[in-house]
Amino acid sequence: MYNYKSSEYGWYYSEKGTIMGNSCAIQQKGMKNMIKAGIIGSTGYAGAEIVRLLSQHKEAEVVWYGSRSYIDKKYYEVFQNMFQIVDAKCMDDNMEELANQVDVIFTATPQGLCASLVNEDILNKVKIIDLSADFRIKDVATYEKWYGIEHKSPEFIKEAVYGLCEINREQVKNARLIANPGCYPTCSFLSIYPLAKEGLIDMSTVIIDAKSGTSGAGRGAKVNNLFCEVNENIKAYGVATHRHTPEIEEQLSYASGEQVLINFTPHLVPMNRGILVTAYAALKKKMTYEEMKAVYDKYYNDEVFVRVLDKDVPPETRWVEGSNYVDVNFRIDERTNRVIMMGAMDNLIKGAAGQAVQNMNIMFGLDETMGLMQVPMFP
Repeated sequence: MYNYKSSEYGWYYSEKGTIMGNSCAIQQKGMKNMIKAGIIGSTGYAGAEIVRLLSQHKEAEVVWYGSRSYIDKKYYEVFQNMFQIVDAKCMDDNMEELANQVDVIFTATPQGLCASLVNEDILNKVKIIDLSADFRIKDVATYEKWYGIEHKSPEFIKEAVYGLCEINREQVKNARLIANPGCYPTCSFLSIYPLAKEGLIDMSTVIIDAKSGTSGAGRGAKVNNLFCEVNENIKAYGVATHRHTPEIEEQLSYASGEQVLINFTPHLVPMNRGILVTAYAALKKKMTYEEMKAVYDKYYNDEVFVRVLDKDVPPETRWVEGSNYVDVNFRIDERTNRVIMMGAMDNLIKGAAGQAVQNMNIMFGLDETMGLMQVPMFP
């Protein structure tokens, strides 16, 4: 029995072997096998969505369902929707062992865990797509200030690629370590990016109002997320202190070529999933609808997952739910010479798991859309 990895793609080739004790695979010698994925944090909302997406992927399979809370419990016993689909047991978060047995590791974990586990030896063996904020922000002091923890592996921050696929596709292709963007930053940035990149808005005037479903807070038990606390209510939170603020500012600074400070206010709304962003900025010059639409089309015409809507059609979360799509649009307010930029997406798909799988596809030279062409669900 033998296993080895292709140096180009990291795919396994085997004659006969078992995979992590969870399943068996018998292949002809030299036959290309699936990309093998391990997930640390597979029983959180984002981790569960990675499992769901990869269960329908033609070229990848999950062989390690990491979950510190459910070790030795069958995965479908945690998520009954996976009954007769995933029979494997949950395992621990031993990244050292995992790196020897898979091609890519997804870390869908709280801030600080991935940074505490990753090292040079692991990165030489396997690609890592981290869904936490550990490698998104390039300045260590800024990360530690906003997240309130010490960064355990700052030596990898410079190398990590910010995995916003539509913007950093070429860098993603050769990356060992991907910092999967946050949900609010993804929707905010894609809504604003074309006008920021073209220098058409005054970046000192950017205000972002965002709303998210409760799944954005994670699966942990919290009083503020109980049904009676959330239902029939909407509230602002993290006002002037939300930790996605520096991430949005950093990415808008790269796009515009100037230092950006924003007002960002998120709100919690009583729905399971979805993000709606409404952003405002002053225009540097008068523009017609046709001129501004041409700018958005310049950047997004060839992007499968960013849909620029028809004139006067505002994005809605219900039309992107369960999909990797981001719907964006804009409205020029001639009276104030401001532009209102809008975006809607599923926070668990394009805002987390879908974007992670999209990054994986790019890293392994696959069709970027593979496993991600689910039509949005309605109702």
